[in-house]
Amino acid sequence: MSEITQIQPAVRTSARGLPLTQARRLAILFFFSGFAALLYQLVWQRSLFRILGVNIEAVTVVVTAFMVGLGLGSLAGGVLSKRIGGRAVLLLALIETATGVFGLFSLPVFDAAGSLAVGAPLAVTALVALALVLVPTLLMGATLPVLVAHAARVSGLTGHAVGQLYFINTIGAAAACLAGALAIFPFLGMTGSVWLAAAINAGVAVFALRLHREGGPGAEASVKIKHKAAHPDAARPMRFGIILALGAMGGFVSLSHEIFFVRVMSFASGGLANAFALTLGCFLVGIASGSRAAGDMHALAPAAQARRIRDELALAVIAGFAFLPVLNWLGASRPVVLGVTLAGAFVVARAWGLLLPFLAERGVAADEDAGAGVSWLYAANIAGSACGGILTGFILMDALGLAGIAQVLGLISLAAAGVFAIAARAGWRDARMACAGIFALAACAALPGLSAGIYDRLLQREDAAAAHAVTEVVENRSGIIAVTADGTLYGNGMYDGRFSTDLVNDTNGILRPFALSLFHAAPKRVLMIGLASGSWARVIASHPQVESLKVIEINPGYAELAFRHAPTASLRGDPKIEFIDDDGRRWLRAHAEEKFDMIVVNTTYHYRANSTNLLSAEFLRLVAEHLLPGGVHFYNSTMSARVQATGCAFAPDGLRFTNHMALAGAPMPVDFARWRAVLLDYRIDGARVIDLSKPDHREKFDEIMGLEAGWKSGGGLDGAMEPCGGVLKRAGGKRPVTDDNMGTEWRAPLGLE
Repeated sequence: MSEITQIQPAVRTSARGLPLTQARRLAILFFFSGFAALLYQLVWQRSLFRILGVNIEAVTVVVTAFMVGLGLGSLAGGVLSKRIGGRAVLLLALIETATGVFGLFSLPVFDAAGSLAVGAPLAVTALVALALVLVPTLLMGATLPVLVAHAARVSGLTGHAVGQLYFINTIGAAAACLAGALAIFPFLGMTGSVWLAAAINAGVAVFALRLHREGGPGAEASVKIKHKAAHPDAARPMRFGIILALGAMGGFVSLSHEIFFVRVMSFASGGLANAFALTLGCFLVGIASGSRAAGDMHALAPAAQARRIRDELALAVIAGFAFLPVLNWLGASRPVVLGVTLAGAFVVARAWGLLLPFLAERGVAADEDAGAGVSWLYAANIAGSACGGILTGFILMDALGLAGIAQVLGLISLAAAGVFAIAARAGWRDARMACAGIFALAACAALPGLSAGIYDRLLQREDAAAAHAVTEVVENRSGIIAVTADGTLYGNGMYDGRFSTDLVNDTNGILRPFALSLFHAAPKRVLMIGLASGSWARVIASHPQVESLKVIEINPGYAELAFRHAPTASLRGDPKIEFIDDDGRRWLRAHAEEKFDMIVVNTTYHYRANSTNLLSAEFLRLVAEHLLPGGVHFYNSTMSARVQATGCAFAPDGLRFTNHMALAGAPMPVDFARWRAVLLDYRIDGARVIDLSKPDHREKFDEIMGLEAGWKSGGGLDGAMEPCGGVLKRAGGKRPVTDDNMGTEWRAPLGLE
């Protein structure tokens, strides 16, 4: 008998003639609670990344802080569940109210408190991040044990209660991922999203109070004894320590795979924020599906339940090993690549989503201690997830490629599935399981060979003999960098430039770093954010007037590649250059005393994840604070009219130079005569950049100097140069890019600017 039909008719009411039980109403409330919680998590993580940086250390700290808060909240919920009697729904109302109130003030609080951690050691950063998210995550983590205790006492089935409630809450979170990516984030931004989440909290609280009043504070107690059930496997109970260990293993394997699939999807999509949300949503749907299926297994015998879960875990292990080879075989188009990745994420997540409800049924009796038992199990699951995130995201991805990570995670999954089969007495000795294990090990051994060429598939470079075939790959915890045979660089799947400093045969827009003297009389001190191929750094450091160049790069893999390739190899050991591994925005906030003649930002496309951090009006103000008198901010707009309008609204005397914006705090004299002299004096590694004795050099030089005529005639969209007056006339009606609205990161994939 299901939980819904066991609840007393007295709690039924009618809405337009349709009866709704207390359980159904509670499910609706918990759905929206999960929806709001996921919105908060995405927005708060975004806020903390903006403050603390998006380097992997900061990301790991923030995600771990969320996990710690949820785990502690789970334990607190277990304690509360024993003391509240029949007031679980009332407690839900209070939790939602407190969460909503915190949410309303969260972003200003994060900005104020997070600023204190800028430039601090990693341990201090971790403490600040934990302090900021501790209160809301405690509240969020407490809801599941409290409501499970309530539902388990009513139904007498702990696993069923966990499965149904976890399913509902996780489906709510998955729905928030989809709605956030397609509507909420593109149109409401961060503040609007938080206000929407707070409004949802308020709605859940109001209806929870109504549900509590209708049921009466003693309603649960009146049915508790009647529906209390014996443990479904009392004859052969599993030790609670083993239950907790398996719960931790499930969390470890599940989150590790989530990180793996997000990395594949990110590379295949070019690092779009929407791709992350879509993958996370699909993974959550898989977990929810498994949780629901496990919750519905209560009618089966315990041994049958264990065997079914064993079989699904075995299937997930094999799917994990087969994922990259299948992707390599089928990935003939981007939609196929994305589809296979989402399908793989769903299959793996569903299998491991079966585990938590089953363990709750086998290890937690449906009595007054049910909430406490589930809280420990949930906390163990979260602890395992945190460890998986640290090991996989921080260590494995720094040491192994995609195939190696898939092998390690597959072997860990195989071991965890084997431990489960033994501990749950799931027939681990039968021939079918032996065959599955042998097949899995064979798939593991064959995986690297069957995955050869996977990066070409993910980049849609299918002909291994073509000039665009991937020839080099650097993978680390900061991402994947691929280099093709023609010297083109792809960072996390998106074009990042070429290894070339050749101005005459300009294949990578290298004219732009050569143009510093067009805007500044003597750019002696230069800061550059973003190294990429290193070609820009080589050009700027070779400028006759540049005395020092600081280069901030979040991914050390770019320097590793730059030192290998001839056009940029001399960067290593250049006394003018200082390389800094950090997040550019974080470094500027932490070094208020540093001032420069020019700050050059040659970053990624305006619609990639976290690109707003270096394009927003707030960042423009931060850069302006680090410019010496007459200093210039020169940055890539990637031809986004909205990005260009934002820059010109901030500095109306600026201009567009090809796809870059040149901004200054005062009128900026554009001097072609000065630029001409510098170009003729330019040398890179001892060789002249422009040698007028060569016909092709003279032709290129005349073409460059020909830009002056277009500039003097007023410039325009069709020309290489355009004054801010023209930019604002053309695009001034567009909304400025701000930290809060997140620019075009969520809008561009929808065809919006």
